[in-house]
Amino acid sequence: MYQPYPGGDQSPQQLGQPGDAVRPPIPPSVTRAVQVMYLGAVASLIGIVVDLLTRHSLRSYIADHVTRNGKRLTNAQVTSAYHVELGALVVLGLIGVALWIWMAQANKAGKNWARVTATVFFAIDTLGAIGGLAGGTLAGGAVERIYGLVVWIIGVVAIIFLWQRASTEYFKAPKF
Repeated sequence: MYQPYPGGDQSPQQLGQPGDAVRPPIPPSVTRAVQVMYLGAVASLIGIVVDLLTRHSLRSYIADHVTRNGKRLTNAQVTSAYHVELGALVVLGLIGVALWIWMAQANKAGKNWARVTATVFFAIDTLGAIGGLAGGTLAGGAVERIYGLVVWIIGVVAIIFLWQRASTEYFKAPKF
């Protein structure tokens, strides 16, 4: 049986050998951005609950405003459309939660592509928020619009933290 080399379980970067680049610590701006992204994940989960609590307004909207071939939907068609829409709201909400968590972890790891991707997701959400405030969503109740605005504000805060100077230096640092 061999004896392990003293300190052999450490990588060369941990040993601090000369010539090795040392990764800078995570700056507070990135830490805050990650925390805000986790808040965004929680807010998205709460958004699913809000959607489920306001589901009756969705059914009413479908019954009152959706038509096929110029005719109102039958009760069976309303029920079917309602279930499809409700399922879509839950699935899309869970995808949103997953994206928040994925972006938080990737940005914490210093992946510059994640910072760019998070910014693109925020731009897409901005378009959705504008559409929601303009009344372009299917059910578009006031609660859903206000809640969508809250989630958008969380995104603004995360993006601001991600693009601060200290964050940029962290994302440009060599990766190991």
